[in-house]
Amino acid sequence: MTGTHPGGQELRRLAGAEALWKLSRRGLLAAGLGAAWALPTWAQKGNSTPGFFDVHTHLGQTWNTRPALSPGELLRWMDAHGVERAVVLPLVSPEASSYLLTTEFVLRVTRPHRDRLIPFCAVDPRTSYQGGRRGLRDMLRRYQDQGCRGFGEHKPGVAMDDPRNLRVFEVCGELGLPVLLHLDNQRNWDRPGLPALQRVLKRVPHCIFIGHGPGWWANISAQVTKKDMQTYPRGPVVPGGAIDRLMEKFPNLYGDLSAGSGANAIARDLKFGREFLIRRADRLLFGTDFLYPGQPVPQFELMKKLQLPQPVQQRIFYQNAQKLLKLST
Repeated sequence: MTGTHPGGQELRRLAGAEALWKLSRRGLLAAGLGAAWALPTWAQKGNSTPGFFDVHTHLGQTWNTRPALSPGELLRWMDAHGVERAVVLPLVSPEASSYLLTTEFVLRVTRPHRDRLIPFCAVDPRTSYQGGRRGLRDMLRRYQDQGCRGFGEHKPGVAMDDPRNLRVFEVCGELGLPVLLHLDNQRNWDRPGLPALQRVLKRVPHCIFIGHGPGWWANISAQVTKKDMQTYPRGPVVPGGAIDRLMEKFPNLYGDLSAGSGANAIARDLKFGREFLIRRADRLLFGTDFLYPGQPVPQFELMKKLQLPQPVQQRIFYQNAQKLLKLST
């Protein structure tokens, strides 16, 4: 019947995925569709409880071997996985991706969806800006005034404690922009034990840092090699790693659980990983690094498998990011 009705095509369209995407997560729950959501236990209790806050996604085309991701595709993926909000990160360094994704691009594509898509800004520390610190501060303040809530993904091919990095970090601290860092042997490079990051944390205590990437997550273990900092190490975690040690000493250090590196750090030793999540629950942020349609994302199943206490889930899955980025529910 619908197929011959003049409005049949429109009805089918409204019944499809695009219409589903246009509904808010709370609207779906109110409509009785909550059972289809992959929400944690605490997020299924009522319409006022938020879902995941993903601190690490990208839009556009990042790598030349992967398709581009549109805002609509990201929002539909978020709906399917119970993600309430997501940070969208630019990539402005030549080492960061195949195609540069500017802050201006991120601001433009997120603008119609700012209730759910949160833009960050980024400036490569090697950028030829004028005016020294003041010139850099003016650039970042302009982005901040347009809605950027943080800085990153910071992924330049320089040493972690490069003086140009330090200038960026100092200005971000002054402006209250948390810095999401990617660490490996090519970007923001450091040595096992993260001595350069420790120098940065001492030098810029007023800046919030969020660690991410193979070089960061390999250091969940006290036994780590330089090679480990570019890969996903296997085997049991040796307690006393740099991440635990630095988090204990520096309250401005957080961790982003996204990507294969974050999932591997927890999954390689589930007992230690679960204890670590509980021990550092106030300093860890849920993230996926979702950047292309159909991408496998291990974080949802991993978190479900760990059976974390409800207060720990709440802090890691949503509350820490909301507080850090100064966002209301």
